[in-house]
Amino acid sequence: MNWLNNYVRPKIRSLVGAKSDVPENLWLQCVSCEQMLFHRDLEDNLNVCSNCGHHMRLPARRRLETLFDDGKFQEIELPENVVDPLKFRDRKRYSDRLKDSRSSTGRTDAIIVAHGEVGGQKTVIAVFDFAFMGGSMGIAVGNGILAGAQLAVLQDAAFVAIPSSGGARMQEGILSLMQMPRTTIAVQQVKEAGLPYIVILADPTTGGVTASFAMLGDIAMSEPGSIIGFAGARVIEETIREKLPDGFQRSEYLLEHGMIDMVVKRHDLKDTLARVIDLLMRKSPGAEIVQIKADAGEVSDTDSGTGTDGVGSADGADDGSKPDPD
Repeated sequence: MNWLNNYVRPKIRSLVGAKSDVPENLWLQCVSCEQMLFHRDLEDNLNVCSNCGHHMRLPARRRLETLFDDGKFQEIELPENVVDPLKFRDRKRYSDRLKDSRSSTGRTDAIIVAHGEVGGQKTVIAVFDFAFMGGSMGIAVGNGILAGAQLAVLQDAAFVAIPSSGGARMQEGILSLMQMPRTTIAVQQVKEAGLPYIVILADPTTGGVTASFAMLGDIAMSEPGSIIGFAGARVIEETIREKLPDGFQRSEYLLEHGMIDMVVKRHDLKDTLARVIDLLMRKSPGAEIVQIKADAGEVSDTDSGTGTDGVGSADGADDGSKPDPD
């Protein structure tokens, strides 16, 4: 029996039932319409479903490539910070979670800061990587936002933040909540320098990230269908004991209620961002100023001798003096 199991059966499988080398992730299913999509077609379409237009999450580095001119940018090295300052442990050690996330993403933390040009204008972009512990904001993320803001001021460049986060990182406790005022101060430094600060709210943007720098942009834009809010919809429903309206916390709902300025499709995002940065960074008019001259038949107020009230004066008759009777 062992001979059959150990030798004959594997031999037969190797001849007629060999497992193919075809990867299992060649086809992906859209979570909105459940359409099966070929992975290369989906990548070429910037992770947007070709059937229903649903915007799936886009990797952080790929997002940078789609926004910077010619896909060229330079990442900056972020300052080092204390790892696991609270020695936190829940079902797993925080240090082990960091190791797993760093191994799977190749990133040291949940943020990438890069600089280059967008539409020919110098721009610094800080983008979140949701694959790294849900894009949660800890000390390293706070350092990243601060470094990006300081670089924008140094380069006299626009600063763009693209959050995609579940909120503050619970494993760092109060230290993660301290990043909310830190990032707010970083944004204020950019604004005090007279530089534009633009936020592109990616799916999802929630928690302490929403409650700090994510809602402070001079211009706030988002992609279609993105979840944007503070607490989760289920938590809100259980708290207020009411049914929330359809589309609640979606980008279209926030646009309708004045919380964001525009909802832009991913394919149009670069052109829209370049146009906004150009308008906010422009120091002079975009076209030559043309002086409008009066027609030959028209006489200006100065030439006609009229005052602001349109009443003319002649021989001093309106200065209070009376004409000589002689």
